[in-house]
Amino acid sequence: MSVFTLHPRLTADCVVLGELPLSRVLLAKDGRYPWLILVPRRADIREIHHLSETDQQQLMRESCALGRLMEDTLSPDKLNVAALGNLVPQLHLHHIARFTTDDAWPGPVWGRFDAKPYEHAEAEAVRWRERLASLPDFVSAA
Repeated sequence: MSVFTLHPRLTADCVVLGELPLSRVLLAKDGRYPWLILVPRRADIREIHHLSETDQQQLMRESCALGRLMEDTLSPDKLNVAALGNLVPQLHLHHIARFTTDDAWPGPVWGRFDAKPYEHAEAEAVRWRERLASLPDFVSAA
């Protein structure tokens, strides 16, 4: 039986913020966009429909809770939620707050620009951990 490990690209491109009952919560290291990622802690899963029905429902609960939190704290013009996996086959669900003033609007963020590092990455991670603390069952990685 395989053990869950975070894909090396996600490890390199993200900061671990903490855990929800099913998913690890990540902050993408791209200061252009508020960008969080949920990664279900299940080994060898590529697609949402590969999860058990119980895990599918839990992922949707976590995704909706994260989306509400992002909307409540950021008031984006649009929230993009996607599970692409073209470069990282491990199932992960992107949550990107989009604004009509962002660099890629109205197009997709994928491959448009190089990632812009956060000027104060740890401070941004702390801010997100504080926000996520309002979600039921969130456990901070800090």
